[in-house]
Amino acid sequence: MVRLPEAGPPGARIISTPQLQLARHVVTDVAACHAVGVIHGNTGLGKTFAVRTCAEALAAGTGRLEAPEVVTVSFTPRPTMRQVVDGLYLVLTGSQGSNSRFHVTRDLITELARLPRLVVVDEAQRLSSDGIETLRHLHDDDNTQFGLLYVGGNGCWEVLSREPMLASRVWRRLAMAPLERAIVPQVIRGYHPMYEGADDDLLHYVDDRLAHGIWRNWASFSSTVHLLAQRTGRTALDEEIVTNAFALHAGGGKSA
Repeated sequence: MVRLPEAGPPGARIISTPQLQLARHVVTDVAACHAVGVIHGNTGLGKTFAVRTCAEALAAGTGRLEAPEVVTVSFTPRPTMRQVVDGLYLVLTGSQGSNSRFHVTRDLITELARLPRLVVVDEAQRLSSDGIETLRHLHDDDNTQFGLLYVGGNGCWEVLSREPMLASRVWRRLAMAPLERAIVPQVIRGYHPMYEGADDDLLHYVDDRLAHGIWRNWASFSSTVHLLAQRTGRTALDEEIVTNAFALHAGGGKSA
């Protein structure tokens, strides 16, 4: 399978940044207490990766509680109540529900009561008021036992916070942010072996011109650097590779 550039180069490591540590707390707490949480932020900040990494650790039983089943669902923009119920039922059971929304809702509540779960709603900014209310109704039911984690990009919190019945139930909320400039060299040197000997000034130069603390930008740039290094028989980042990589990324953009 071809590795996408935004996934980073072979050999890239998972770095336990402050944001990833906070995400781990949010995921674990929401799952443990069957609570409601939100992780949101602009595109490219690593929300989906952070949630997936933390959820996989949770499902594998490497957290501090018995492993729940983790399921992820996403919906088309502004889904109806029926589309939310049908979509979640399909993800949980692998089958289509009843033709009646009331019957499939009843069956869905039964399924959600069967065992502890963490339900991750990805691209939560797409939700409609009806969709949010449907999920709240399922979560509030006395018989169901699941944590509900909303994950979304631009506009996610604005969409969710407009619903007071939901906003008042949010127990954990994390707004993802770009890497702070001060920690960029330390974090990036740990991200891949080719950065281990790079000095602070060079890594800050890349961040200021192109990456701006955004993980997706760093991953894409790193994939380019890795290819250029391979083609020239090098194993470490240097100014020439940076210059050539910038040329392939529209000149490196502009300073933030």
